[in-house]
Amino acid sequence: MKIYQKSLTEMKKIVVRYTTQTTDLQIEKQVAEIIDSVRVKGDVALKAYEKKFDGVALDKLRISNKQLEDAYQAISPELKDALELAEKNIRNYHEMELQHGFVDAIQPGIIRGQKVTPLERVGLYVPGGTAAYPSTILMNALPAKIAGVDEIIMVTPPQKDGISAAVLAAAKIAGVTAVYQVGGAQAIAALAYGTESVPRVNKIVGPGNIFVATAKKQVFGQVAIDMVAGPSEIGILADETADAYQLAADLLSQAEHDKRARAILITDSEKLATAVSEEVEKQLANLPRREIAEVAIKDRGFIAIMDSIPDMFTLMNEVAPEHLEVQLADPMQYLSSIRNAGSVFLGKYASEPLGDYVAGPNHVLPTGGTAKFSSPLGVYDFVKKTSFIQFSKEALQKDLKAITTLARTEGLEAHARAVESRFKGDVK
Repeated sequence: MKIYQKSLTEMKKIVVRYTTQTTDLQIEKQVAEIIDSVRVKGDVALKAYEKKFDGVALDKLRISNKQLEDAYQAISPELKDALELAEKNIRNYHEMELQHGFVDAIQPGIIRGQKVTPLERVGLYVPGGTAAYPSTILMNALPAKIAGVDEIIMVTPPQKDGISAAVLAAAKIAGVTAVYQVGGAQAIAALAYGTESVPRVNKIVGPGNIFVATAKKQVFGQVAIDMVAGPSEIGILADETADAYQLAADLLSQAEHDKRARAILITDSEKLATAVSEEVEKQLANLPRREIAEVAIKDRGFIAIMDSIPDMFTLMNEVAPEHLEVQLADPMQYLSSIRNAGSVFLGKYASEPLGDYVAGPNHVLPTGGTAKFSSPLGVYDFVKKTSFIQFSKEALQKDLKAITTLARTEGLEAHARAVESRFKGDVK
């Protein structure tokens, strides 16, 4: 891995270079054409694109409930136990995120409040291709179920040998309403606009490749989306007490996701930096997904040596990583120093994959520096909030002058007259 030993100011400039998101205009154009075709042609376009991109000729798009049940029965007991442990922990963590409305009736004649309403129907995109991700289904569907969403519509690319039993079993465990074998930008278009088979949704969640992310960005406004997710990231803060072998393993756990994944270590120990760089090369040698991880490490991975722990946190807050490991002595004391991160892993035993699978907090996290202004996926993403007010005549009369003054200051005479109409005929 590249090792930098520069000033904080210089390192901030390097971080910008590593984390800036770029737009591929050719992909934008391709995706726009796919979306338009699906919007106009519906299922015909979906089937044509699946044959073209995934090499699968489809008769029916929907996976039957029997297929979901058969998949659940087919998976190994070990996998079933693992999925159900994950389901339990994800559920009990996210139940703590439930939000409730409120009513304020303290002032005489005035009732104000907020009601929280679940979305009616959401779409869940689950990647296919190089890997199957049953954990992603649990992480996306369970918060929606807890929020009270009526229908969860899942889409995932068809496979020549059939969709993974693990994926279908996870859909059953998570309580997904319906599963459709369609992927890519065309699946996002189907969820956004609806087709003869795929129902239109209110919001689309779930990760995907650059085509999926671009499609989500383009349909935003037609529907809501969780985020425009980029490649996976890990940032690690470590001092000389950390273990180089473990740090290298954790960096590679994210590098193996995608050739554009980012793996970053920031330390105050030159000795540790050198040891981790050497260890990454050793572990890459026998990694099954070496071809992917090696490119990610070479192009987007680096180690920064800083002068102090405060500088380490300042720089990492600039990175704003999706996953942040704090491998320092007594890591809990540094929690308040973390301003920007999707999810934080404290101590040597909180290895990042723990959060991917069974710890409970969501693994759908902001990437590409967006942790500076956004949050992990949660129950709050599947509800909407509506304010309500009720005034008595006496309460409105008390505020009448303030309302009409503001309305006329803004040149909105009809606003003022609308309120005044409640007192028409009253003796002044």
